[in-house]
Amino acid sequence: MGVVIANILAIFRKELQGYFGSPLAYLVASIFWLLSGFFFVAILLSPDGIIQQVAQRDQMGVPAPPLDVAYEFLNAFLGFLGPLTLFVLPVLSMGLYAEERKYGTLELLATSPITNWVVAVGKLLGVLAFFTFMILPLLVYEAIALSSTNPPLAPAVPLLAHAGLILLAASILSLGMFISSLTDSTIVAAFITFGLNIFLWVIGWVAQSVKGPIGEAIGHLSLLENYNNLVRGILDPSSLILFASYIILGIFLTAQSIDALRFQRT
Repeated sequence: MGVVIANILAIFRKELQGYFGSPLAYLVASIFWLLSGFFFVAILLSPDGIIQQVAQRDQMGVPAPPLDVAYEFLNAFLGFLGPLTLFVLPVLSMGLYAEERKYGTLELLATSPITNWVVAVGKLLGVLAFFTFMILPLLVYEAIALSSTNPPLAPAVPLLAHAGLILLAASILSLGMFISSLTDSTIVAAFITFGLNIFLWVIGWVAQSVKGPIGEAIGHLSLLENYNNLVRGILDPSSLILFASYIILGIFLTAQSIDALRFQRT
């Protein structure tokens, strides 16, 4: 077990160093920060936003039921980040294996003594760590904006919401890693992963037109529906199981894909 962990950590460090040394990764991070920052300010200062509406209502003395503005604000902002990750993450996952195929180093991985699932786990952890680095600035200005709320927002709510964002990213990256292992074109890998993300997004809407248990089962496959549950502070074990299933499925399929390549080379 110690050897397995050491191998995973070695691949993790290699992947993480590759992302921090990649201009494309910094470009993706910059676009992510720009868009998320823009919408953060827009939600915070928009004249039609929840904060301005509550302020105008209080100034006019309009009676209304109490509203947790901090919770609604966080819900709106993280509700935007979910769809944004569906567009951004395929660019991060597209090169996990496609570049290995392109430059011929995938054959070395396929014939190495390191098991394929160890390589897949190490690569997934590396790209997930870079995505976590991407959301750190968001945590800083969220903390600044929410620090003066009265009553203060319970820490469990933003922690669960951001854990949901990381689980959503891990699911997308795991499936994107499998797609990347099937082609030597990073562009093709990105487009197919993006298409799969859109399918797993809209499947929740499709399920609404299907009545009964079948519709409920189809709707539960939606990544964003389960992500939104966590953002709203609903700790549903079925959502955690779904994210874990997508992550494990991506790792398993990736390992099988590399196994097939190993079989072709023997």
